[in-house]
Amino acid sequence: MQLSIIIVNYNVRNFLEQCLTSVFKATEGLNAEVFVVDNNSSDNSLEMVRQKFPEVIIIANKNNVGFSKANNQAMAIAKGKYILLLNPDTVVEEDTFNKCINFSDKHPDLGGLGVKMVDGSGIFLPESKRGLPTPSVSFYKIFGLSNIFPKSKTFAKYHLAYLDKDEINEIEVLSGAFMWMRKSVLDEVGYLDEAFFMYGEDIDLSYRITQSGYKNYYFPEAQIIHYKGESTKKGSINYVFIFYNAMIIFSKKHFASKANFFSFFINIAIYLRAFLAILMRFINQIKLPLIDIVFILTSLLVFNAVKPLLGFPNQIEFFDNYGILNVLTVIISFLAGLSIAGAYSKNVSIKKTVLGLILGCVIFIGINYLFPESSSFSTKYIISILVGVLLFIPFSRIFLNYYNYLRIKKNKYNTSILVGNESFIKKMKEQLKNNNIITVKPSNSLQNDDSNNYTGKLYQLPDLIEIYNANEVFVNSNEITYKNIIDLMDKTKSNYVDFKFILNNELLISGQHTGKV
Repeated sequence: MQLSIIIVNYNVRNFLEQCLTSVFKATEGLNAEVFVVDNNSSDNSLEMVRQKFPEVIIIANKNNVGFSKANNQAMAIAKGKYILLLNPDTVVEEDTFNKCINFSDKHPDLGGLGVKMVDGSGIFLPESKRGLPTPSVSFYKIFGLSNIFPKSKTFAKYHLAYLDKDEINEIEVLSGAFMWMRKSVLDEVGYLDEAFFMYGEDIDLSYRITQSGYKNYYFPEAQIIHYKGESTKKGSINYVFIFYNAMIIFSKKHFASKANFFSFFINIAIYLRAFLAILMRFINQIKLPLIDIVFILTSLLVFNAVKPLLGFPNQIEFFDNYGILNVLTVIISFLAGLSIAGAYSKNVSIKKTVLGLILGCVIFIGINYLFPESSSFSTKYIISILVGVLLFIPFSRIFLNYYNYLRIKKNKYNTSILVGNESFIKKMKEQLKNNNIITVKPSNSLQNDDSNNYTGKLYQLPDLIEIYNANEVFVNSNEITYKNIIDLMDKTKSNYVDFKFILNNELLISGQHTGKV
């Protein structure tokens, strides 16, 4: 048997379906077997596999045993000359496996191989090629030196940024998303270390391969889509702890003499990242009240400046005995009212804001009348202040939601590109009624009789995206090869376009199911 493909799945049903569809297209003509190891998913993944891909060998775990153990379960019974560990949130080209087999057969020193990976927008993923995270390399990455000096062979070793992404090179670390290895080498060096639950196991195995005298290659002639971060939220605190603790395990295993020093800096990095994440979360929670405070103070200052024009002879003394107290009263009253009304919830609501302002007025009037007569505002003052605040607060919402407003405006005039036959385009147009539609024929030729039905040809897709500033591309993957689409994604100049696959009349948006076409 030439190839054994192992996919570990956990609650990513729709990714898995797209992945398996591309895998079976890529295995045509090959003697290959496909494993799906399920870690107790609850999204009917196994039912989908049994129904649509009966050829798949299923290993169904009763609990989540982790990435390493799940892969090892399949590797123990795999029969292929080559073993591929493949993430379910990937799409491979039709000739990916043939290219990898041919290259591997020509390089008997090959222990492992990685390919060029792009995300769902066609952006190159730097983890396609990585260096060994030694204590020094990890230090440079953790403290940002790799970003400051991206072409440095000293500071940028983590992602080997100084290597051309389109040239074949030797690398040290393979990505767990697409980890191609020679079975005989695995039998020699061992499988994945189950001490690593989710991260670091690919680094450890890659290192053992090179330490045994074999080479790992970066092979960009084959490329895949990897919807990075869909199954695990890599920006979370939990990810930071799990990932960096995996680095500590790796360091203690292979760099024992430097492990304590490395662990010290890793722990600093963990708590620094955690502190920054908590700080940013806190700032996000209080930013709207802070903006409101700024606009309330602005309204009071403006009112103070125009006060003589309103018939008030005296200006507000903000810093006298009662001035600060009065200002604080205004601020606290309206913040309390807005908070009680739910105006500081995640989704900003005009209705809640208006209700909050009304409550703020009531609270302010109530508190004001509790003050001694010498320090309380007059009725005219109260009315003027309320009018000022009520006029200025809405500007805080406009200020905060400026970019959201622009995005909403852009989406209102969304430009979508449809790549498929006329039947597919007709169905999609029914769903995208408010969008500007650009149609592309799923081939590179246009007949006279359909020139009016299509804007352009398939090879023109990157240019059409740029010309029409399109932000989404719907592709009928039943008609177009994955190779064609991935090649075109790689050539796309825009970073803001989402490629959305249609498979068997189901809409998969960046791999996520949204409904029937």
